[in-house]
Amino acid sequence: MLSAPAASASFPAPRAAAAFRETVADWMRQFQDWLCQQIELADGSGRFQEDAWEHHGGGGGRSRVLTHGTIIEKGGVNFSAVQGTMSEQAARVLLMPNPEYFATGVSVVQHPRSPQVPIAHMNVRYFEAGNGEAWFGGGLDLTPIYVDEAQARWFHEQIAAACLPHDPTYYARFKTWADDYFFLPHRQETRGVGGIFFDRLTVGKDGDRDALFAFIQAVGRVFGEAYCELLRQNADRPYTEREKLWQLVRRGRYAEFNLAFDRGTRFGLETGGRTESILMSLPPQCEWHYNFPIEPGSPEAATQDWLRKGVDWLAPTPPAV
Repeated sequence: MLSAPAASASFPAPRAAAAFRETVADWMRQFQDWLCQQIELADGSGRFQEDAWEHHGGGGGRSRVLTHGTIIEKGGVNFSAVQGTMSEQAARVLLMPNPEYFATGVSVVQHPRSPQVPIAHMNVRYFEAGNGEAWFGGGLDLTPIYVDEAQARWFHEQIAAACLPHDPTYYARFKTWADDYFFLPHRQETRGVGGIFFDRLTVGKDGDRDALFAFIQAVGRVFGEAYCELLRQNADRPYTEREKLWQLVRRGRYAEFNLAFDRGTRFGLETGGRTESILMSLPPQCEWHYNFPIEPGSPEAATQDWLRKGVDWLAPTPPAV
């Protein structure tokens, strides 16, 4: 059974700047540094390589990618703080109230080598529109190749505990939102065991800016601590060639979602973002097989049965019969 993750004394605290957007962007940079350190420590040998870039409208970012690690085959932790004016068509597609924008955030996707270690995603972001509206968004979710029920429940328990001090309704609301968002309608399955997802927590309407910002920090922290614990717990579990093949198939489903439905991917491409950084989320290898056979009663079938909306991961596990 997993234990609660140890607190990290080095987790960054916001530093006040002249403008609130600068305070948020500065914390996002610090958070990127912290998370990269945590993942490197958990992996053991992998190191992130940084690629700094500039945005055509103003600002830029730091793309950090780890490849060929002990546990992580390909993982990215990207920071950006950009501004500009998007086309009217892009503004309509993205439901932006004004084509002028400022956006800062950290986006994370980790693809482990082993099919026994889950894929993970996390994003925290802050937007300001040209008309003065400002909001936060984000989320985190887990995509196991083989669902370990105990670990999935533990992961959701950590998220619920992180949400509770900020708003007792957050976990239930945002867990349902994640079930609906991380869903492949053409396959009628969720991307994984979910987590939380939220968008447009608007300053003034959904809370004051400092309270919403504090929640964003909690989301980042619980992801880093919980996922690194899962990396350590699963790294040495053996696997077969059949299980590796299933990983490649499930990675294909992950790619389908990111290319067809992910809003962050669409925002980046619609606003002329850096393609290499946007598509960092795609796995290094994946496969599509026509009518891939899933045998009834197999571990693959058991995982497929979990890929549905509405699973109550906080409910007590029923006793074995």
